[in-house]
Amino acid sequence: MSKHLKVTERLRKIVEAFPKVTVTVLGDLVADEFIFGEISRVSREAPVLILKHRERSIMPGGGANAVSNLADLGVNVLPVGVVGDDEPGRLLLKAFRHKHVPVSGVLKDKSYTTVTKTRILAGMAHTARQQVVRLDREPETEPNRHLKRELVLAAREYARASDVLLISDYGYGAATPAILNAVRYKGGLQGVPVVLDSRYRMLQYSGVTAATPNEPEVEEALGVRIGHDWRTLCAAADQVMSQMKLQSLVITRGRDGMVAFTRRQKPADIPIFGSDQAADVTGAGDTVIATFTAALAAGAGAEDAAHLANYAGGIVVMKRGTATVSQQELLQALDHAPPVLRSH
Repeated sequence: MSKHLKVTERLRKIVEAFPKVTVTVLGDLVADEFIFGEISRVSREAPVLILKHRERSIMPGGGANAVSNLADLGVNVLPVGVVGDDEPGRLLLKAFRHKHVPVSGVLKDKSYTTVTKTRILAGMAHTARQQVVRLDREPETEPNRHLKRELVLAAREYARASDVLLISDYGYGAATPAILNAVRYKGGLQGVPVVLDSRYRMLQYSGVTAATPNEPEVEEALGVRIGHDWRTLCAAADQVMSQMKLQSLVITRGRDGMVAFTRRQKPADIPIFGSDQAADVTGAGDTVIATFTAALAAGAGAEDAAHLANYAGGIVVMKRGTATVSQQELLQALDHAPPVLRSH
């Protein structure tokens, strides 16, 4: 059996094991709203387009999108987060139930506003839809002390029954460094690995097993400019891994794919799977961390997990809107092309 076939077969076995693993997701649950209007004419009131309303949909976004991706990959997923007693919150819970995802760990509170990102898209009847503007509705404050305490208790309970804890921190207060520390207090996680995706404060977390930032997030955290400099990228990765005491780190690089770093192996530079002309990158990071986490939970090493995350990322960016990748799509991608590494 050739080397490529051996690797592909190993990756297939990991994907096929997804239904046997359980992942708890502690995250900021976001509702991604899409409103599509067909271009009618230019307004007389201002130089703007008038759109005739055609469609509206609300999809799981942020941490909720990571949950949705894990469910579609066949993983047993336990979400922990907060939604408001409002329409977006109810629709998120409905979407979870539709995928047979337990919702007892999702707190519903009247004083909280479900984070909602509304994207207005415009186009003609038979043309591609283009995003015109995005409107974000956010809570005035983070979840209150009572909600945070309930989040800690739920996350601790579910994580103990899970193979991995995934932290999806979009900065809205349901998945903070303080909450993770409280979950972990006095052995609360009992050695369960933690995988992190934090938009703004990655370096504030400690004791995390792995993280999957994109390159701009690493640049912002360290105050460096990486560009196309391989040595700078590796130095930045070493600094992040050392400061956070990570076992592995995956830095996603858009059309340049991703690089997996571990303590004992040389970096694995993985070129993008599929086309580098993405249709829509909305939520692609959630797909990446969901697949990477599922693979780690199934016993994969960081490099194999990154290969699978790269396949999933390449698939999802060719879909419009906030989308997911299924277990079957991942298996078909493995059949379509063997994993590739760039040499340095």
